[in-house]
Amino acid sequence: MSDTILTTDHGGWVEITLNRPNRMNSFTEEMHRALYAALEAARDGGKRAVLLTGAGRGVCAGQDLGDRDPSKMDGPPDLGQTVQTFYAPLVRLIRALEFPVVCAVNGAAAGAGANLALACDMVLAAESARFIQSFAKIGLIPDTGGSWHLPHLLGEARAKGLALTAEPFSAQQAADWGLIWKCLPDAALMDKARAMAARFAEGPTLSYAQSKACIQAAATASLEDHLEREAAALKLCGESADYAEGVSAFLEKRAPRFQGR
Repeated sequence: MSDTILTTDHGGWVEITLNRPNRMNSFTEEMHRALYAALEAARDGGKRAVLLTGAGRGVCAGQDLGDRDPSKMDGPPDLGQTVQTFYAPLVRLIRALEFPVVCAVNGAAAGAGANLALACDMVLAAESARFIQSFAKIGLIPDTGGSWHLPHLLGEARAKGLALTAEPFSAQQAADWGLIWKCLPDAALMDKARAMAARFAEGPTLSYAQSKACIQAAATASLEDHLEREAAALKLCGESADYAEGVSAFLEKRAPRFQGR
């Protein structure tokens, strides 16, 4: 596997680190393919959680603009093709994984890097971290699902404010606005993130997957349709070994031992 991605296997879960610290973990085509492959390997290998983070001073600065510099090309780049080939499939895969994906934002998260974090299920950020929708500074729009996630999470006014001004905002502000789950002291971030991933890996994975799918579908579903989806998800969960174990553990006043099925 490419050294632009580091993976650490923790048994039931895997830690994936973007590893181009000298370039603030900005994306190249090689790194895109390596990250996608690492996520597929976690899925196909029966993992029950993923922790995504970055090496060095930040999680990701977005696209490596050196790879998309018009002055070094025969013509303008087709950035739509870049999104369709790399960024959109990555967001779709993260959203479709049937287990929680935790992102630990350990520093700057800019452009596509910020929106990659927002595509994850649980986002924890260090107090020193900053999120930047930097696209307007180079004449672009928020990609990697950003123009969808921002208004859905924040509303139109704040989404436009962040997109049009390209002003950085703090991890604490992101948490206060409901853009991320929690802002944590820098020294505590990775321990808390790893503990969360480990806890998810021992949890009711089918339940997590169904909750994730239902919540993600809610933005575009009518209440009537969503109630039907809830019923189907509950039927599936109610037939699972984890539900039986959860009920038994509750009645016996002990901790459940979920198997993820």
